[in-house]
Amino acid sequence: MAAAKASETAEASFIDHLLELRTRLLRAAIAVFLLFIALFPFSNKLYALLARPLTAVLPANGAMIATNLPATFIAPMKLTFATALALAIPYILYQVWAFVAPGLYEKERRLVTPLLVSSTLLFYLGMAFAYFFIFPLAFGFFAHAAPPGVRVMTDINSYLSFVLALFFAFGLAFEIPVAVVLLVLIGVLRPETLSAKRRYVILGAFVLAGIVTPPDAFSMTLLALAMWGLFEAGLVVAYRVRKRPVPAPNLEPTPGPDVPDRVATHSLTQADGKPRAPRRRRRPRRRPPPKP
Repeated sequence: MAAAKASETAEASFIDHLLELRTRLLRAAIAVFLLFIALFPFSNKLYALLARPLTAVLPANGAMIATNLPATFIAPMKLTFATALALAIPYILYQVWAFVAPGLYEKERRLVTPLLVSSTLLFYLGMAFAYFFIFPLAFGFFAHAAPPGVRVMTDINSYLSFVLALFFAFGLAFEIPVAVVLLVLIGVLRPETLSAKRRYVILGAFVLAGIVTPPDAFSMTLLALAMWGLFEAGLVVAYRVRKRPVPAPNLEPTPGPDVPDRVATHSLTQADGKPRAPRRRRRPRRRPPPKP
């Protein structure tokens, strides 16, 4: 009877969690939809803003084209949905946090909140870095690298896919400080180990920058230096928030009037770690007086 009642309670709790998850996901979807509806009238302006780094460096005979008729509507709509999703990230993360928070300890709650805020801000910072620094350099390189007689005419769908991929890659690259702090907090790595492997981190930053960025040495170097700086910032934070080792308790007895010095300096633990009673100094036996 008790086992059946416990099973029903567990099943009811599981269903409650599923209902709560559905509610959180529904709220997040509604937020994205409302932002999409609010931004849809400005979809063409949003695409013009996104294309500004390319149109600013195109030669006089260059232009952006649509290779099919629906692309003139689909490409701005895709951008509007991606913008609504990016703007709704804080609210989506809040819904995830509200669902997970009841199962966490108070210490874990205090830890997760700054990590969520910092990861969101760093993701936005990575997208802004790509738009204001990488795009003008990369697109200028591509526009002026065309052979003579070749007109640079970029398809709007291809450009949108390329730009969104770069936004996502740079946003993830700027999450390096959060990753470093998490690895240190969960005990996978120590700050001293990361500091000792700094040369490999720098090499990996340049390799990743060469994969993510266009074939432009300046933009690749700029991203690699930014990733290196973010790693150093995460390392500084990791040194501050790492778990301090708990000092072992002092098992040595304090010398006193009733405890001889030899006993006070003797350890109270055996080789296997088990406690043992302190030794006491044996009193000399009294010899019986001589017989007359």
